[in-house]
Amino acid sequence: MTSAIPQPTRASLKAATPLKPILKSSSTLLGVRRTRDDAGLDDDNMDYPQSPRKRQKVEFDLNNTEIHEIGARSVEEIKQEIKKALERHDQGDDEDYDILKDTLSGKQTSSYDEEEDDDVDPTLPARRRQELKVYLVSLASFSPRLGKSCDGIVKSVLQCQWLGRDEQFAKIYVQFLAALVSAQGARLTQVLTSIVGKFTDSRPSDWAVPNYPTVTRDIVMERLHVALRYLLQLFPSTKPVLENLIGTKYPFHDESKRVHMAYVDNLLRLRSYCPDLRAEIMDLIVSRLVKIDVEMQMDLDDMDDRLAAMVAMALKSSRESGNQDEEDSDESDAESVDSDESEDNEYTRVKTAKENIEKMDSILDTLFELYTPSFANPDSDEALEAFEDLLSEFSNLILPTIKSRHTQFLIFHFGQRSERLMDAFCGTCINIAFESQRPLILQQAASAYLASFVARGAHVPGHIVIKIFEVLGYHLDQMRALYETSCRGPDVRRYAPFYALMQALLYIYCFRWQDLIKSVPDEVDQDDLSTYLDQDIEWEAEIKDIMRRNIFSKLNPLKVCSPTIVEQFAKLAHRFRFMYVYPLIESNKRIRLSQFSAGAYSSGGALRDLSFDMNDESWQQLGSFFPFDPYQLPVSKRWVEQDYLSWRPIPGLNQDEREEDSDDEQDDEDEDVEEDTATDDEAGEDE
Repeated sequence: MTSAIPQPTRASLKAATPLKPILKSSSTLLGVRRTRDDAGLDDDNMDYPQSPRKRQKVEFDLNNTEIHEIGARSVEEIKQEIKKALERHDQGDDEDYDILKDTLSGKQTSSYDEEEDDDVDPTLPARRRQELKVYLVSLASFSPRLGKSCDGIVKSVLQCQWLGRDEQFAKIYVQFLAALVSAQGARLTQVLTSIVGKFTDSRPSDWAVPNYPTVTRDIVMERLHVALRYLLQLFPSTKPVLENLIGTKYPFHDESKRVHMAYVDNLLRLRSYCPDLRAEIMDLIVSRLVKIDVEMQMDLDDMDDRLAAMVAMALKSSRESGNQDEEDSDESDAESVDSDESEDNEYTRVKTAKENIEKMDSILDTLFELYTPSFANPDSDEALEAFEDLLSEFSNLILPTIKSRHTQFLIFHFGQRSERLMDAFCGTCINIAFESQRPLILQQAASAYLASFVARGAHVPGHIVIKIFEVLGYHLDQMRALYETSCRGPDVRRYAPFYALMQALLYIYCFRWQDLIKSVPDEVDQDDLSTYLDQDIEWEAEIKDIMRRNIFSKLNPLKVCSPTIVEQFAKLAHRFRFMYVYPLIESNKRIRLSQFSAGAYSSGGALRDLSFDMNDESWQQLGSFFPFDPYQLPVSKRWVEQDYLSWRPIPGLNQDEREEDSDDEQDDEDEDVEEDTATDDEAGEDE
């Protein structure tokens, strides 16, 4: 079964198109007090002109510092220099233009800082750094001239390492970006790309500037998002462009955990102040998380026990070492890969699996923490609204992906916070499972999710278990009545919805049989499961009749449902005196599913497909896909440990098997026809 991972569907991603100037005039850009307040850029974060009435193209008030004499030269001198460079550039003379590009890139000031000549004025480096601010202030007034012919200068400015400089420089830089976009609307995508491209920065070396004090990651993130928030408030066209960019700039799945976490942290910061992109951001994160989830599970499924054990050891070692900074570990990993290439890339496979698990674990842990405050009062409208967002992600991104293994536990955890939320999730699954226009694979998956949620959810109360069982039983009877009129025998291709629903009921029974009991004899101790064995138990109304009608129907579901689940159901049903199905299981061993398969009808004979082993009918049976199997991620499992109902073995359940073990010769004869629908011991027991 091929897993399909759709792209986010809440809003289509729009490609960036050339933009016209967004504001009428750049002269009013920095004098609009509404944008300052809305963007959170108060006087402590951004500087604005004292009087908006002054008719200047771009005006800055840098903490009441006169900008006419900052650094080594005045603003007017630098403006003349820029004007001269641009005019000569238009005439084909690029000497001054190239010098200006180099200056605006910020590299010149670093070279001045490194000079150690005793004759050099010791205040010169600081003055040069200050002078770069004046260049940006002056260049802002030339924004209308920074069209396509001045791509070089714009690229130099955008490549300038501004995050690692002082606070005043960061403010001036952000204001320059706004002035540039105001005058040159087509530069919006270019400016946003330069900002979003820094979402993956996470180490000081990514933003450090020589001879500047170290800037913390928190300050860097704040500066990035001050810039984004400012642009979002000034230019409405920012949102669709940004929506496209955050998708195209998302780290590739094989990037390190450090890179992924840095990007996700920045996306969640963006989500906090851009409500128009909240849904799109979460869809993006979840869709990429599902891809990692699927790849991780496929890698682990392909590994033998030895390699899987190596992955577990690598994870344990990583946790014990405290997940040290990946900057050092990346280098050592690269060396190790080089030295182990001769060993059939086993190390690479183990390393890849380990990294994917750690990425999944860290991102899911972050998402659990993100959503938790919304469910502080699980019966509130806030909780319901947050859960509806999760349901949308589940329906559009998780449900269609068959191999997803851990991402769905977000809905599992928060869906158990209240009965209102349980009802919302169960209702969603039921609607999908029984909507005829839905793809068949989605209907089956919805049945599996519903059964797994009800069976495994530790906080799902008994009355909901009974209600869901009855609802599924009703739909099962409807399907049986529809299918039996044309049924010749078990056929998973024709009647897949029926078998998926039947398997869901078998699974729920195996885990929640206690909740389906109405009354028990006095000698039964509810805390001692073994006392339920071989007792006359009264079951809830219709439970036994639903199962009997459908199990012994022409559709013969026990032949098609997962042998593992059928086997466990048979044991429990027999020892609880609920139903005796072993004779049916034995007779099913003599039935070949191929004689009833779709395709045999048209030819009048059994299906002949040389690509399959005719003695192996597993491909014509349902898989045991139940998506809330035990959660294995080491860190984030703390969120679901109390939500999960583990399998509880019943002492004495298999006692008869040990006492009535069939002889070995009979076992050998049965091996040729047995298809894992029942153990040899159980067969002996039935006889």
